[in-house]
Amino acid sequence: MNAVLKVRSDLKDQLDHLAEEIHRSEADLANEAVALYLMHQRKIIDHIQEGLEQAQRGEFMPDDEMEAFFANYGEPTA
Repeated sequence: MNAVLKVRSDLKDQLDHLAEEIHRSEADLANEAVALYLMHQRKIIDHIQEGLEQAQRGEFMPDDEMEAFFANYGEPTA
């Protein structure tokens, strides 16, 4: 399948320069970038879904583990 994708001019310039520098086509680089982005987004969605399912089953982190987490990494900021 072929598709048309509008790319910001600054990104297109970077894509052109990188493709030339590493001797690959812009299409190859764009396809690789889209594939990596989709894989990253899928992992995020899967983790969120897993957390929602755990919450629906009533599986929560014990208070002492949560307190230890915040002691290590700090309180969340608003």
